[in-house]
Amino acid sequence: MKWENQSARNQGAGDRGAGDRTPGSRLVDRLLQPASRSWQLVSLGVVLGIAVSTSLRANWGSDNAFVVKAAETLLAGGSPYEDKRFLYLPSAVIMAVPEALLPREVLRWLLPVGMSGLLGVGWLAALRLFSVPLRSRFAVGGFALFALAYKPYANLVLIGNWTAISAAALPVALLLAHRRSWGSAGLVVGLAIACKPMLVPLGLLFLMARRWRGLAAAVLVPLLFSLAGALMMPSPSLFFTKTLPFLLKGQDAYALPWDASPIAVLPRLGVPEPLAVLVAFAGAGAALWAAWVRWRRDDADRGELRLAETACMVMLAAFLVSRPSFDHYLLVVLPLLIASAVRPGSVARSPWFWVALGPQVAGIPWPSELEAKRRAFKDCATLCGLTILLARRALRSGRVTLAPVTTAGSLPRTEPECAATPAESASRTAF
Repeated sequence: MKWENQSARNQGAGDRGAGDRTPGSRLVDRLLQPASRSWQLVSLGVVLGIAVSTSLRANWGSDNAFVVKAAETLLAGGSPYEDKRFLYLPSAVIMAVPEALLPREVLRWLLPVGMSGLLGVGWLAALRLFSVPLRSRFAVGGFALFALAYKPYANLVLIGNWTAISAAALPVALLLAHRRSWGSAGLVVGLAIACKPMLVPLGLLFLMARRWRGLAAAVLVPLLFSLAGALMMPSPSLFFTKTLPFLLKGQDAYALPWDASPIAVLPRLGVPEPLAVLVAFAGAGAALWAAWVRWRRDDADRGELRLAETACMVMLAAFLVSRPSFDHYLLVVLPLLIASAVRPGSVARSPWFWVALGPQVAGIPWPSELEAKRRAFKDCATLCGLTILLARRALRSGRVTLAPVTTAGSLPRTEPECAATPAESASRTAF
């Protein structure tokens, strides 16, 4: 009842100023209304349906199997790095021990649900960062549509790659940072790095913000866990002599068809490899410069949009030069970018943002060669497109836009794009 009364006041105020609002703003206002019970049930059914169908497939958990095998090797007294496919830090072996102790049939059903749950945590944290009600149509229907339409989502749930941990950790860390808990944010990032070193570039955000305690936590947590893991295994030096060289070369022909990095894609199109490397690093450098400009832009603009866009720029810059760079890596930044659509001027309000995601939409009848071993061309186009769009937003004029804010549960008022105080956010996000 409380929500209905708040929504009615909000809707009435929105009607009074409807002449000054864009169609996009009116659409966002409707999406921020509470979702019906049927919306919630359908969304839950979509997510669980993907998880269950994954459990019934023969090739479920193929990527997770490498980490579980590493933990089993450790428990048997061997070195996990004897397997060239195990590419994580020694700390990841410790994290994988509980999985190694579970029966395979139990893991078959738990893993897809766990992957879906981690992606859901990332989505919910991104929504909270932007003060979006968790029971709104945007929150409930948006996640279901994302899971159903965005092909890398189902791919990640199927293979069980630990990228899902980073996809959950990044929005959670930014939410904590936004609430001035940078130490806790660093702890979350550090734990994610201990599982998979994907969020290492995020240390640049702590440097730009000069949050030394958070940076120390992000560095020390994986370091201590890795030291503990190294002490438990024979020949931990294989990580430096065997694993790192293999990884820095982009692995081998097995990974090449799915490597979306320009360093791998451009040579397949006839570009000399040295030039491809130069182009990729130049793009990454430009993205990092854009992230720095975005962070420094406007003293008044110190809200959640600034945090999210800077962090996403840093991660996209890393994806341009990482070897390999797979399609599901973008799941780390997309929940934040999509959730930012509630803010005027965000990159998600540009139609070109959705055009860039077009190659990843499930069900589009692409030519067969783009669905098999040349799918990396589509993935690279999306990666580069998102980077260019976000950099363009970061480098444009830094004026703070004043616009009516009418999220569900609050009276409309004019404020900058930065976040409200915690008390105001709480009043806007009753659930």
